[in-house]
Amino acid sequence: MNEETHKLDSYREGIDEVDAEIVRLLDRRARLARGIGEIKKAHGLDAYVPSRERKVLDRVKDLGEGDFPKGGLESVFREIISSSISLEEKMKVAYLGPETTFTHEAAMRAFGTAIELVPQATVAEVFARVERGEAHQGVVPVENSMEGAVTHTLDELTTSPLKICGEVYLPVSQNLLSAEHSIEDVRLVCSHPMALAQSTNWLRRELPQAELQEVASTGEAARRAAGEPGVAAIGSILAADAYGLSVLARNIQESRTNTTRFIVLGRKWAGRTGRDKTSIVLDPALKDRPGMLRDTLSILADEGINMIRIESRPNRKRAWTYIFFIDLQGHPEDENVRRALETLEEKCHYVAVIGAYPETSPVALD
Repeated sequence: MNEETHKLDSYREGIDEVDAEIVRLLDRRARLARGIGEIKKAHGLDAYVPSRERKVLDRVKDLGEGDFPKGGLESVFREIISSSISLEEKMKVAYLGPETTFTHEAAMRAFGTAIELVPQATVAEVFARVERGEAHQGVVPVENSMEGAVTHTLDELTTSPLKICGEVYLPVSQNLLSAEHSIEDVRLVCSHPMALAQSTNWLRRELPQAELQEVASTGEAARRAAGEPGVAAIGSILAADAYGLSVLARNIQESRTNTTRFIVLGRKWAGRTGRDKTSIVLDPALKDRPGMLRDTLSILADEGINMIRIESRPNRKRAWTYIFFIDLQGHPEDENVRRALETLEEKCHYVAVIGAYPETSPVALD
């Protein structure tokens, strides 16, 4: 036992030495970041540079060939970058609130916890805060893998001068939260309509007698569950932690592949990384004709460009006509993308690039 104790103490001393070295290196990195911030400020450059951030995170994961999990490396360096940006500039990010919602969680994934995150009541208010310069960036949902597009966001993108400069995929984990300690004591379950819909089968099976009630957000549901006896909320683990609630059941949603995609808004799109997405909105033609959309999309195919997503929305300028939102792989600075955009501008009534940003991959629930 004495030998094992000695070995344990030796390992702990080694960890203490490593931690001390990590702190010294973090201090050195902070001094370098502050120097970068001074140069950026002198030249009117943005503190938040998505393309550089993506390159740093990818490089860190490539360097991680040892025992530390690569996913953990990205999480650690996300916070390091967040703290570094806070040294360069007091950055403010608006997001669709309230606090503890999935958009709040997505904003933390995108920017870390050292940045000031400001909840807004509507998608339109997020756009407005960034447009007026009251926030540097914004975070809003744009689509869900089960429910489809968030139309409020698409409609704002057609009229706003803001650009998409980043994206975040967040697996949707719905959980039953309550101040009660037993599921038998739950008489009412409340949440956002989408969260209730995603958990319908579980609720019917496990809580057939409970009343279901729609509220404005999963955050509002958690607030009620914290203050009202017999009430449970469906929401995130973040909400449970924030309101001191017990997690009575985890992952009660219908599908473990349910994921929401969020976009980061800014005044300009991100620089090229070599693994990017470009988002455009187009109005194919003033007059409808057979093969119109096919001919439009063939321009992308002819340039070898992969179209990832297409979504139609009513054209607010001409009744019973439609505009199309398209996500494609590549960056406007890529030669083939540049040529395709030029051809689209020649052939279509209207084309606008509404964003370019580093491409990220959806993350599945464990």
